[in-house]
Amino acid sequence: MASPQMQYELLQEQAVAYDYPKERTGFAIRCFEICFSLAALFFLWPLIVMQWAWIRLGTPGPGLFRQRRLGRGAECFSFFKLRTMYVDARQRWPELYAYDYNPTELEQLHFKVERDPRVTPQGHWLRPSSLDELPNFWNVIKGDMALVGPRPEIPEMLPYYSGEMLLKFSVRPGVTGLAQVSGRGRLSFFRTVEYDLEYVRKRSFRFDLRIIWLTIVKMVCRDGAF
Repeated sequence: MASPQMQYELLQEQAVAYDYPKERTGFAIRCFEICFSLAALFFLWPLIVMQWAWIRLGTPGPGLFRQRRLGRGAECFSFFKLRTMYVDARQRWPELYAYDYNPTELEQLHFKVERDPRVTPQGHWLRPSSLDELPNFWNVIKGDMALVGPRPEIPEMLPYYSGEMLLKFSVRPGVTGLAQVSGRGRLSFFRTVEYDLEYVRKRSFRFDLRIIWLTIVKMVCRDGAF
């Protein structure tokens, strides 16, 4: 019987080899993404630095958080954001990192909960505003992410994707997306995937601009993020 690691590697190979439709990202759209991200980092870098210092002074550990996420074609990349959890959260609450769900648990699964013990006091303030996500713009400049798209999945959840669900990985993940403006942390795992697939089917530049505008509204209202 194959080990869990071997099973995961097989799933990863299958996901990478999936026959994804070609992502249509024109030169003009890519230029817009880069210019938008550069402008955001240029004007907001003092805010990012202040938040980084606040996180560093608040709890032990780095201010910037890096994690493996799945991009287009289910390929892994380094995802950057400001740290909102305790640096030793995995050791303190290992049961929250098992990622072992039966069908009933998966149906009811919500990744974001309002009273997550892993979140630091600074994180409880940053998360509803989504300001911890500002370093994502560096991923956009690198080409790992788009401004709008499905949120990048963690590799541990890949075994729960199959069939049409894999279409989520046919486009670059986004800093924001349809799921983020349709419920954010209140959405279940499967509901989030449904919104991600709806975005993949409907995606257009005009649709992206609408989602960006709705994202700004949600951030101001601090709605749906924990």
